[in-house]
Amino acid sequence: MNRHRAALTVIVLSQFMGTSLWFTPNAVVPELMAAWSVGPEEVARLTSAVQLGFILGTLVFAVTGLADRWRASRIFLTSALLGAMANGLFILSEGPDTAMVWRFVTGLCLAGVYPVGMKLVASWAPDRKGFALGWLVGMLALGTAFPHLMRALSPGWEWQPVVLASSVLAVLAGVMIAILGDGPGLPSTGRFNWGGGLRAFGQPRFRAAALGYFGHMWELYAVWALAPLLVARSLGDIPVDSPLVPAASFAFIAAGTVGCVVGGMISRRIGSARVAFVALAVSGLMCLFWPWLSALPGWLSLVLLLVWGMAVVADSPQFSALAAEAAPGESVGSSLAIMNSVGFLLTVFAIELTAGFWLDLGTGVTWLLVIGPVLGLISLWPLCRRA
Repeated sequence: MNRHRAALTVIVLSQFMGTSLWFTPNAVVPELMAAWSVGPEEVARLTSAVQLGFILGTLVFAVTGLADRWRASRIFLTSALLGAMANGLFILSEGPDTAMVWRFVTGLCLAGVYPVGMKLVASWAPDRKGFALGWLVGMLALGTAFPHLMRALSPGWEWQPVVLASSVLAVLAGVMIAILGDGPGLPSTGRFNWGGGLRAFGQPRFRAAALGYFGHMWELYAVWALAPLLVARSLGDIPVDSPLVPAASFAFIAAGTVGCVVGGMISRRIGSARVAFVALAVSGLMCLFWPWLSALPGWLSLVLLLVWGMAVVADSPQFSALAAEAAPGESVGSSLAIMNSVGFLLTVFAIELTAGFWLDLGTGVTWLLVIGPVLGLISLWPLCRRA
């Protein structure tokens, strides 16, 4: 048991360090806009580029069954090292066009970090998926928030060191997982399992969990991408390049770590389906009412942002736990990869939609996200009743 706990600690720390590659440009938006003489929409496309890369990468894993053929630790190491290199080359970009290429490659590599990290958790803690995945996705939230923290702690730095810090962490993550190796729960099959991930959708429980996850994903990354704008508006329309904005943005996104961990603990008592349902409902209500809540006094709206930050991602590990339990044992990695791929495809449309309408609607863009939680709750309801 102690060995398993130590392994889970290594995995969740590595997940934090590896996924810090995800949102590095979002932490330095004002600097990139000034350096390239572009507007916020061009910089927002960098997020869409990394999402598209992740989608393609997870599709390859899902269709070919690579995630179930080779050792997960080797895939994680290779992906983390290549992602760190692509993220490092991003700083040489002279404009958004070249930068989008490197962000796309970074997204490809993240497909071998995040879903494979979930498989590693399943291999080391097959009987505690909801709890363990709570920690894992919590580290994803912390990794996503990390560049904002770096920006807040380094107001005098150029933007390049902020980006490179994530590359250093990703290299360390890959080395840690390589030393740890795979757990005994889900060994690699040594053969290709073409279409194994797609066949999982024939299972009603997997399908319900996946559809709920898709509704959750429509909201999640759009909210995270909007974090600096939501924070600046909550603080009384202060400039986005104000030192307060990255600090508050870090707190907003990192609050998801608390939500995931607490949700994982509660899931051991009431089940993953019910935890996911409550978190998704709270987050959907925040989307619905935020245009009015953001007008409250600054300190109060920031408190509500922290509540939103906890709820918006707390359901994610529970959806993954439900899917991992329902997927066929020989294709867990591929099944999670295809679920991630479709979910992240939805994030691209949500990010582009909210970024495009921000100047016209302001905080009203959160209304465009409500449909995701609503459909997700409808899909999840049968699993809650069964629980």
